[in-house]
Amino acid sequence: MSELLRRVAAAADLCLKPHRHAVVISSGQPGQEECSLRLLCRRADGERSELDDIELEIYRSGDDLHLMLSWPEQTDQPMLWQGHHPVWMDGDSGQRCERPPAGAALEALARRLRALLSPDR
Repeated sequence: MSELLRRVAAAADLCLKPHRHAVVISSGQPGQEECSLRLLCRRADGERSELDDIELEIYRSGDDLHLMLSWPEQTDQPMLWQGHHPVWMDGDSGQRCERPPAGAALEALARRLRALLSPDR
């Protein structure tokens, strides 16, 4: 389990440079049907950057893996649903919206995480 958390943190470090990340379990356990992880962000100088923390929800629907990524401390930002393709949604209304300026890096992270969590694909 700790190896998986390290791999998730490494994927975040790669996609969200120059930040560094640690991963903690919010609920459930990775590998179960549903779990939530919190990616804790530090700037390159080591200072915590709570504003850039990411909430990652992982769940399955049938055989498909789905991810929901959001910035919990930035409630004005949309959230990303990643199934077979990325969909940005307004957190309040659930309506589709445009990708935010910081969204490309989060989409890259979501694709990398899907590959990491679904090696049989």
